[in-house]
Amino acid sequence: MNTSEKGRMRIVVAGGGTAGWMAAAALAGTLGDVIDLTLVESEEIGTIGVGESTIPPIILFNRLLGIDEADFMRSTQATFKLGIKFENWKDVGDTYFHSFGVTGKDHWSAGFQHFWMEGRAKGHEQSYDEYCLELKAALAGKFAHLPDDRMNYAYQLDSGLYAAFLRRRAEADGARRVEGRINQVELNPETGDIAALHLDGDRRIDGDLFIDCTGFRALLMGAALHVGFDDWTHWLPCDSAIAIQTSSVRPPVPYTRAIAHDAGWQWRIPLQHRQGNGIVYCSRYLDKDAALERLLASVEGQVLTKPNVIGYTTGVRRHQWYRNCVAVGLSGGFMEPLESTSIHLIQRAILRLIRMLPNGQISPRDVAEFNDQQLADMEQIRDFLILHYKVTQRRDSAFWRHCAAMDIPPALEQKIELFRETGRVFRRNEELFVENSWVQVMMGQGLEPQSWHPVAGRLRPDELDRFLTSLRESVAKSVDGLPSHQTYISRYCAAVSEAAA
Repeated sequence: MNTSEKGRMRIVVAGGGTAGWMAAAALAGTLGDVIDLTLVESEEIGTIGVGESTIPPIILFNRLLGIDEADFMRSTQATFKLGIKFENWKDVGDTYFHSFGVTGKDHWSAGFQHFWMEGRAKGHEQSYDEYCLELKAALAGKFAHLPDDRMNYAYQLDSGLYAAFLRRRAEADGARRVEGRINQVELNPETGDIAALHLDGDRRIDGDLFIDCTGFRALLMGAALHVGFDDWTHWLPCDSAIAIQTSSVRPPVPYTRAIAHDAGWQWRIPLQHRQGNGIVYCSRYLDKDAALERLLASVEGQVLTKPNVIGYTTGVRRHQWYRNCVAVGLSGGFMEPLESTSIHLIQRAILRLIRMLPNGQISPRDVAEFNDQQLADMEQIRDFLILHYKVTQRRDSAFWRHCAAMDIPPALEQKIELFRETGRVFRRNEELFVENSWVQVMMGQGLEPQSWHPVAGRLRPDELDRFLTSLRESVAKSVDGLPSHQTYISRYCAAVSEAAA
């Protein structure tokens, strides 16, 4: 591996946007002058820019970079997020909530759902929701930081402002930005590695390690290195989205809404200065004009932007690291935004790369391990997304009948049937979604366990009653003491106008 004149590894990030600047900020902030970091982007090329809803691991990413939370939230017009409200998924008119919190209190031998099911069999009528702090706080429109990090949360943010925020940090830590369009990716004729990027104006950017953040175009991994792509549309049939932004008409709620329709679903994401809206659909069952008409008819407030029409194929690049190139973001694959995992997958790839960054020659063992871990992440997220479409009582349209009838991956089938038969969920290999996430979604989608763990039957009726009652009362008391979400934002991280940000 060649290095710069100063003996530093030359890392080139191709593309800006959220993925590019997350990569640049993390690499520059972590490694500083150990590397020579260049990011190439063109202002002429737009970004997808709809990744506005996040999940809790982003908090760790920001902390690793030493980011002040209030400053970050002011700069990105962010609000807090305690989960996702799913409407019309189990069936038309039904609603459930997937929260970031823990529900109840687990026993080492069995999850809380087993004790809740035992209580229900003995006459307790309260829903599973009553035992989750984050869920109850979200639906009450409340939020506050609590001692010992007892409130699990993420953010709803402006991804364009987040990229700009990270750019300032990256450049302050030594990253160099080069404006320009990539016209050619030069390969080393002997090794097949990428040697340089050629930009307009006969400019050439040499590098040792290249990070492909060029989005769906995948100029490096796809167009230049010809790394194949596995299509997962047969499991996740939605292939199109339209996004628009509207003015806010009410105080922001601390959750994202996912509203199913007869050919997909819609999102609503409230920020401090506006609301993000979008429709996700399968083009076999709904055409673009009808989807846009449906979206515009359903939004609130003044429409602030032109519709951003996005066509995509859900799936994964067969290698996330190939030769001296690493795919980060959409160049490596796409999971539809149903569970807000896009920014998380960017983060996972970046932190994993930093842990495996070569010092000298790239190790094939590192590359193989990186690819195995990335694929495992994406397959586990894929299966969780498929769950929402497969386990449903909706049969009111051709789209939902297709989803109910489709075959699913064996690992997901095992998870579903295990829960159906026993009420058990097991988390494997540090997968993203914890047991409580699976329980909330499976029960929310209408999957009822046929049995539960016998340990729940060891409690006498009065003991079970005290256990369940104390948990509900603790949640209710905590929620009662919280300020409104808007009040807390105003006090903690109220943003200036978007233009000033």
